[in-house]
Amino acid sequence: MILYPAIDLKDGRCVRLVRGDMDRATVFSDDPAGQAASFREAGASWLHIVDLDGAFAGKPVNAGAVEAIVNAVDIPVQLGGGIRTLATIESWLDCGVARLILGTAAVKDPDLVVAASRKWPGCVAVGIDARGGRVAVEGWAEDTDIEAIALARKFADAGVAAIIHTDIDRDGVLEGANVQATAALARAVPVPVIASGGVSSLSDIRALAVEKSIAGAIVGRALYDGRIKLEDALKLC
Repeated sequence: MILYPAIDLKDGRCVRLVRGDMDRATVFSDDPAGQAASFREAGASWLHIVDLDGAFAGKPVNAGAVEAIVNAVDIPVQLGGGIRTLATIESWLDCGVARLILGTAAVKDPDLVVAASRKWPGCVAVGIDARGGRVAVEGWAEDTDIEAIALARKFADAGVAAIIHTDIDRDGVLEGANVQATAALARAVPVPVIASGGVSSLSDIRALAVEKSIAGAIVGRALYDGRIKLEDALKLC
């Protein structure tokens, strides 16, 4: 299982939100590139970046911070937030981002996901952010009636590199990962599934790693709060 330290960007700074609420942001660093470098030095093999402002704006907002992160590390970076066009995907790939995550677009423009996956194999992932098992879009501000597993199955044969499954109700609140829901989704599709939301302890990392259907886990607030040492978590993976 691959562990992805998370860097969420708001106004050019590293923050963590509570259940995606932009008004409940805690700033952890004014130096995203420095934070990325520290994760790399601790042994991370991937980084997970989210342009939070971009997710709401529907277009990249924190481009400077993302580019600084990519230039600061020699490991692949996956990025989500505000990616809604082929031109945006191509621009980020040209900047050195290894993988782009399409969330809102997966619901509102599924043909974009298919086209991008075919044009850039291995470089496109689908972000499935769920509240109560149903998908939310537009920076989690808009709920849908689409079930998370149904959306995952829609892209089972589209050639996407991965699916990132986020439990919104657990994101940023340190209440434990939703291993059961993520594993159920992972078993429903032949695409690697990455768990996100709620990881708060090494026990959560261990539970996710033991579930062989789960290919990766994203960890955010617990790293910043010091509840988890990245080096210890990597050993479990």
